[in-house]
Parts: sequence; structure tokens; C-alpha cells
Amino acid sequence: MNADPTSDRIPRHRLRGALAVLSACGLLLTSCTATHLRLSAAHIPAGTEATVPAGLLRYYQQQLGWKPCPKKPAFQCTTLKAPLDYAHPDAGDITLAATRKRTTGTSAKRIGSLLYNPGGPGISAITGLWAVADAFPPSVRAAYDLVAVDPRGVGGSTPVDCNTDTATALPKAGVITTAGKSDFEGVDAANEKFADACRLHSGRLLPHVGTLEAARDLDLMRALVGDERLHFLGQSVGTYLGTTYAELFPSRVGRMVLDGAEDPSIDGYHHLLDLAHGYQVAWESFAADCASRTDCPVGHSVEEANRTLDALVAALDQNPLQPGKDVTITGQDLLTDVTTALRTPAWKDLRVLLSEVTHRDTTALQKLTATGQKDPVFSVPGFMAVSCLSAPLGPRFTPAQAKAALPEFVRVSPQFGALESTFLQVCAHWPVGPTQPSHRITAPGTPPILVVGTTRDPATPYAWSQALARQLSSGRLLTRNGDGHTAFFQGNTCVNTAIARYLLNGQLPPVGTVCT
Repeated sequence: MNADPTSDRIPRHRLRGALAVLSACGLLLTSCTATHLRLSAAHIPAGTEATVPAGLLRYYQQQLGWKPCPKKPAFQCTTLKAPLDYAHPDAGDITLAATRKRTTGTSAKRIGSLLYNPGGPGISAITGLWAVADAFPPSVRAAYDLVAVDPRGVGGSTPVDCNTDTATALPKAGVITTAGKSDFEGVDAANEKFADACRLHSGRLLPHVGTLEAARDLDLMRALVGDERLHFLGQSVGTYLGTTYAELFPSRVGRMVLDGAEDPSIDGYHHLLDLAHGYQVAWESFAADCASRTDCPVGHSVEEANRTLDALVAALDQNPLQPGKDVTITGQDLLTDVTTALRTPAWKDLRVLLSEVTHRDTTALQKLTATGQKDPVFSVPGFMAVSCLSAPLGPRFTPAQAKAALPEFVRVSPQFGALESTFLQVCAHWPVGPTQPSHRITAPGTPPILVVGTTRDPATPYAWSQALARQLSSGRLLTRNGDGHTAFFQGNTCVNTAIARYLLNGQLPPVGTVCT
């Protein structure tokens, strides 16, 4: 498999534009009843228990062949084998792609490897690390090799292939207006067609690309880089991956930072409802800032900004612009790009975009839309496949149920509720049911875990970070009072210092710490 994705950009997380168009035994390595081989610690990678399931031994004894990445020679790339099904290792292999950037420090300063996951689902972790590696504090770079593994189903790892050009083949979710009208039946039909294509072309892989399997892949990678414990930085949905790992392997957790946390205890309905509210909070924060500026394109109060955005969306829905061949700009496109800007938060860019749209100019809007459609590091099939195996991430509403839920969505988010409600149906026809139910994760027995939340984060609302920190038996919450999605890499010295201190020394920030 190709371990070298074709882009070094952080994706703009165009989930909304692309998709709105549309036990335990055998899995847990230490609890299987299958025949085991007893080996001395000298014969297995560091940190692997002396009792290894016989069928998994060959995976944990692989040798990684690191080579310079063709398009990123400052990084090394490799591939490794993992079982398609951890419960039945004889069912075949998949390929995982990985990258790393070696520590800048001496061997005496080296702590180990820090595995990074930027979120998604459907996002290439390799490309994500390429984009942010140099933004890590120098002290962290001196202590850790930075490592990323593309999750199974995504990027350079064995991909979910639905044999369709998802950027153009998925129809949009229907016209969304200020009255909250959506074509729920059209969304349902598009999702069913897409699910059927994925089942036809990747049916064997689909049951095995969930977060549970990805967490076991992390443990495999931990062993192969020679670490006794997993040191991990996860952002956004990457925090769900880290939390899952902590639940499965509490004794193998090292220093773990969960930035912009997901709450594993909520269901898909409340997940989307919270997102709708999160975008509303972020939009009104932008609007308040914009109102203080003489050149604000949406007015000089939050209320006026809300009315202006509604009017722009309605105008584009009623009379879409067609600035070029095969290019149509609707109100949904505008809402989608507003949510993208709110995650950044690229408020200056958002003011420019809104100013242009008020004059029927879509230059900035087209640029954002085209960026998302051509983004090679975000996989719609991967997003669907991973989300639909997780109850918190993949709701399964019928059109009638989604329509009935619409008023509540519009109540909590007058500007974005209708858009978010179209995702209630995302997994209704998915051929594989959820393998990971919504539940509280406490992960007893882990060392301290640092949870980081941003007060006006639109994509992982602050309440989720608060909830996860309370759930984890060893969780400690660090708060960033600010805007945008996640806290690390946002240029906040307080946040960066606290995270670096924890990664280097295991020192947690004092209870109640708030960075502004």
C-alpha cells in the first residue's frame, strides 16, 4: 500500500459538504481463550505481555523497514501488517501505513515515541502529522519520535473502497432554508445507494474498521516501536481513539493528551444536537467580534448577523449562483464553509467570504468548496465506515424520525440546526451495525490522563471535554478560554507549556487551570 499521501495540507474537514449530500473475548488481546504461546519478555517487543495469543504473535514480531518518505524526506515511512479480524487472525491481513519524525534530542533525553491522531474519522493521520510536526514545542521534539498511523480504511492503509467518486457522486442533502426545510427522503435514498456500493466493493472489510480495531492497531504500533507504554496525543475524534485504547489497555497507557474531547457516553442524536449548539455558540462569538468592527459585513449586533446569514442562505437556496460550468453555489455551501471557518477560526477570511457573498461574489466560497472536494486526505467512505461502527458517531434515523427531530435542532441552533439534522440518517442503511455502544469510559488503572477543552469549540463542544475528564478515573481537565477547534497548535503559550510539561515529566496542571 502507498504510505505516502499526496498532500501535506491539514484537511479542512469537509465532512459536512460531502456527507450532507447524501464479544470482547478474542478481541481483547489479554482475555482471549485461544491457545497462547508463553514467551520470555526477551522474545517479544517491549511492553507486550508474556502471554501472547498464538495467532497474533507474528504481528507483534514484525520488523519495521523505515525509509525516507518520497515526498517528505524529513520523515520516514513504513508499512506493517495487522489482522483483518483480531478475533480470527487466520482470516487474513490488512496493511497499515505509518510515518515518523525522529527525535531531535540525544538518546539520553529520549522518552519514546509519541503517536499522533488528528481526528476525523476519515482523516489521514500521516498527512496530519506532516502538517503539524514542526509546531510541537522543541522540548517535546527532543524527547519523542513523532509517529502517526493511518487508521485502517483510510489514507495509505488498506482503504474502504466504494468504487465511486464521492466528491461528485453524492447528491446534496436538499435545500436547507431558514424555515428548516430539508429533503430527508432524498438524503435517505442517497445514503442507501452509497451504503450498497460500499457493501458491494468493501463488504469484507467494513466490519473491521471501527475504533476498537484502530485502538488495537495502536497497541501493535506501540510494541513495534519498542515502547512499554503508549504515549499519545489525540485531537477531536482522535480523543475517542485514545479513550478506547485506555479502556482496552489501561496498564499500557503512558502519557496521554486528549485535546478537543469526544464524550463516549452520548448517543448519535445528542452528539449531533450538541454539535448544532456548538456551531451556534461559535457563530455568535464571531458575530459579536464582527459587530465591533466598522467593516463588518453582517451587521453590528449578533441579532443582525443572524438575520443576515439567514437571508444570504435563503437567497442562495432560492436562486443558486452558477459562476462557472458545473459549479452551483447554494445556501448549504455557504453554511458549510461558515462552519469550516469557525473551526479554524479564520475570522478574517470569514468576514471576506461573507462580504463577497453579500455582493453575489463567490470567489472565496468557491475556493473553500473546491478545496474540500479535491482533498485527497479525507475519505468519505472511511468516515462512513468508521462512524457507523460507533453508536456515538453514527445515528440511524429514518426520514420520518429525522424530520420529527428537526424542530429541536432548529431550537438549539437557528442558523445550523437544519444542516446538522441531515446527519441523523447517515448510517440508516449501513450494512454493518455498531460494535461500540455509547457508554461511560472510566479506564480504571491508567496513569493520569490530560483532557484539554476549548470553551467555544464548535466541533467538540467544551461540555464533552468536561464530561470525559469526569468519567476517566484519572482524568484532569485543562481549559482554554477561546475560539476554534482544539487547543494545541493554536499559539496559546499557556496550553502549549502545560501539555509539554505533562508529556515531559508527567506533571499535570493544577485543578481548575484556565488558559486565556
